[in-house]
Amino acid sequence: MSSPIRIAISGGGLAGASLMQALLPYPHLDVHIFESASAFKEAGLAIGVTRNAQAALDLIGPPAAGLLKRAGAVPQRGVRFMIAQGEGEGEVINEIDEITAGKRLTSIVHRAAYLQELLADVPAERLHAGKQLQAADRSPDGSLTLKFTDDTTHECDILVGADGIHSTVRKLVLGENDPAASPRNTGLWIVMSLQPYAKAHASMGEGLVNADDAREYSWVGEGNYILHNVLSGGQLVQFVIGSIDPEAEGSDKWHRAVKAYEIKALYTGWPPQLRKAVDELLCQENEQDAIYLWEHPPASSYASGSMCVMGDAAHATTPWQGSGGGMSIEDSLILSTVLGRAKTPAEAQVALKAYDLVRRPRTQRIVESSRGTGMLLIGKGAQTGMEMKKAGNLLPRWDFILDIDMLEHRNEAIEKMRELLASQA
Repeated sequence: MSSPIRIAISGGGLAGASLMQALLPYPHLDVHIFESASAFKEAGLAIGVTRNAQAALDLIGPPAAGLLKRAGAVPQRGVRFMIAQGEGEGEVINEIDEITAGKRLTSIVHRAAYLQELLADVPAERLHAGKQLQAADRSPDGSLTLKFTDDTTHECDILVGADGIHSTVRKLVLGENDPAASPRNTGLWIVMSLQPYAKAHASMGEGLVNADDAREYSWVGEGNYILHNVLSGGQLVQFVIGSIDPEAEGSDKWHRAVKAYEIKALYTGWPPQLRKAVDELLCQENEQDAIYLWEHPPASSYASGSMCVMGDAAHATTPWQGSGGGMSIEDSLILSTVLGRAKTPAEAQVALKAYDLVRRPRTQRIVESSRGTGMLLIGKGAQTGMEMKKAGNLLPRWDFILDIDMLEHRNEAIEKMRELLASQA
């Protein structure tokens, strides 16, 4: 009987946990996940799992697909893009309804709850917290010795970097001095807040917050933005504001403190109902912590030998098209598909090449599209500004993301792996 292929996942967030879940059904893969923090946890609020990602979960298998419901995901009945200022204030720019469209749109799930479900059935001996990767020494046969900052080591055949936007593995794959090895600041920032449903409902009213008719709202203002949606089975509401700081673009700033009076000033010209929500949900404290939105420049490859990157480590993106989490789920489907077909460590390296060739073009296109969409949604589109009629229909910007045939995408990866293996024969 051949030895199992030893796979190490660096990073225990949603990307790493999604991949672990997808790899569990393969008995010939010995998979371990290493998280740098002292515990497996998620710090963010919520992610959208759009129909492309849900299709990927369906293909991974029923256990994976059922995790969303267990985590309290709320299917959104519709998505609305609204004008908040200027001509057409209060009007709908674009709208799509799940029932009239006849297709799934997106489900909103709390990150911490989803991570808990992803890891719930993983054997405890495969989960390793407090393991910050420091180096990976490669042997002549391609196997790796991972070295952690606590002076422990781990031997593996494949290393998958799911270690986020600050990825150590990305630098190992691309090289420390590669211009794409590190992310860049877009200058856009957001403040995220998670509110009890009753409080948000009382502040905004049933017309905008309704668990029985859950819809995601995106409000476009002159340099500012608001998003809100229902999650956690209707118990919570995510409320997000965003703006732009041109001077921060390209800087090394990750956070900024935004005073309550600054927030109020940003939304002075907005409709009374939204000004009231901003005041009651975000301005009861003296200041809020805003995070700058960063993204990765296009990488020349997601794989090198026995190492690869996935999720934010491969293609960190701004959140404007709600695709960060979905890309990680898609990555998990493709990586598990090709690694599951590898019979030896050498074939597993070929699997990483196939993964890179299939996933990189799509994900880097999404990163670029998201940045452009963000500028439109804060009323700063180069050709449109706040004249949203010039922007035309916003919804087609999502078509290539949502309408991908995931079965065909998976089969493309299988065929690419076959081609690569045949070329080596």
